[in-house]
Amino acid sequence: MKEVKDEELFALIASGKKVVCDFWADWCGPCRMLAPVMEKLSGQFGEIAEFVKINIDVNPEAAMKYNVMSIPTVIIFENGEVKHKNVGFMPEEVMREYFAANL
Repeated sequence: MKEVKDEELFALIASGKKVVCDFWADWCGPCRMLAPVMEKLSGQFGEIAEFVKINIDVNPEAAMKYNVMSIPTVIIFENGEVKHKNVGFMPEEVMREYFAANL
């Protein structure tokens, strides 16, 4: 998964592509638990959507714009808009089902 900055994320979303963004921070334990799950699933669903992650401590603009109040938050963007938003850790099997149903 590619780590992006605010401007890169905004450009990807504006392009109209399907984008899956993991909002996270270094100090967040559940974020560290979710990271390998997201990495693995990005390989499985990478042809359907572009998977990226953004550190909210370094890039707070995107978190503010998309009302990310808790992390980890995974947002699926489609056609420039938020399609689905999930807050909190989900195990790999549950996250796989979530992506299969929403991508």
